[in-house]
Amino acid sequence: MAEEFFIPKLGQTVEEVTLVNWLVEDGAKVSQGQPVMEVETDKAVFPVEANAHGTIHIGPYKEGDVLPVLTVVAIIGKPEDKFEVKGTASGTAAPDAALAASAIPAVGPSVPSTSSEGNDKSFASPRARKLAAEKNVDLAALTPTGYGGLRVAERDVLAFLAQSPIVTPVAQRMAAESGVDLRTLSGTGPGGRIVKSDIARAVQTQSSIVNPQSEILERIPLKSVRAIIAERMAASVHTTARVTLVTEADATDFVAARAHIKEKVEKDWGFAPGYNDLLAMIVATALRRFPYMNARLVPDAIEILGHVHMGMAVDTERGLLVPVIRDADKKSLRQFGTEFRLLAERAQSGRILPDDLTGGTFTITNLGMYEIDAFTPIINLPEVAILGVGRIAPKPVARGENVVVRQMWTLSLVFDHRLVDGAPAARFLQYIKQLIEEPYLLLAE
Repeated sequence: MAEEFFIPKLGQTVEEVTLVNWLVEDGAKVSQGQPVMEVETDKAVFPVEANAHGTIHIGPYKEGDVLPVLTVVAIIGKPEDKFEVKGTASGTAAPDAALAASAIPAVGPSVPSTSSEGNDKSFASPRARKLAAEKNVDLAALTPTGYGGLRVAERDVLAFLAQSPIVTPVAQRMAAESGVDLRTLSGTGPGGRIVKSDIARAVQTQSSIVNPQSEILERIPLKSVRAIIAERMAASVHTTARVTLVTEADATDFVAARAHIKEKVEKDWGFAPGYNDLLAMIVATALRRFPYMNARLVPDAIEILGHVHMGMAVDTERGLLVPVIRDADKKSLRQFGTEFRLLAERAQSGRILPDDLTGGTFTITNLGMYEIDAFTPIINLPEVAILGVGRIAPKPVARGENVVVRQMWTLSLVFDHRLVDGAPAARFLQYIKQLIEEPYLLLAE
């Protein structure tokens, strides 16, 4: 009897994948454990191995198809066997071959639903989909807070409706006809209401922009990781009340401490602890002392989180990824450094698991290696803050009546003012600075 070959579960939050390509031809002989196809989640590409020995008979699925997990995409058996279209490993019916060549429609509550226009897809709960349909809300426009920020919940639809601009019926009709995004406009009518004159100005602005087709050197489709980044960054900017605090820390003793630790443990550990590792230990300690910085916002409350899960931004060829080191405050420097390097390598090779990229409670992003002194990073929703790290550079510093050269380090804390006020956030950053300047104080914690 032929064995069904299906899309496996690739993490707790992954509900669909994109078929990248088949690694074998239809009718080829395969062995159990042999990679036969590659699929892509929103963050990484994974090979899928054959689950049996025999001849593989591939279904009507091709490169670019979007498939729910557990979809049966082939059978492995005898040469004379034939593939019959099925939906999932549990026997759920699937679309016919004509529909299988395109994105698979939503089936049941665990599969991503389509947006109000039927083009984009969003992970959404059944109640969220129902409310969005009733209120004509595009699910793709929402900021998800369910499942670690990956699934749209009913509360996200309610929050969106509460923040939606007030618009007159005429202006709303004009916007729909002309393709104007109402969220980008500021109303000039009574109470900030968007009126038809606001739409007319927006249409005039759009029409005045010349599309220089002859100047386009390359057109890169906005999809996969880049599309996710674009959506998440825009959502963060439009939904948070961002404030940036910048401070400069004297990292001279911090640099010296790192050099001593490297000398003592590099051979034994197999790697040299870096500035990011040491800084993460400091930030984790600070989050324990100031738990209001380890929080998230839900529609009706601010939730203080019990675990410190540290996100560490990593630059990859596929875009910026943020692996999460869980319970960072409970790990030793060696444990943290080992796990961080493993996750960073997986991220850069495109083999990181989706669950390794979700659930963070605070993020650190470092551009110091590119000779950047300070910058304003975007908050990684639903977290309350992110720490931007610049380079460590020698600078002349006044010490009493003398000027000395010290290793100075610029830190930028971006936080959501909806959850935290300026003074509490400043105390958090001040404490991080203190531990950098006097790293031996970590022993007193």
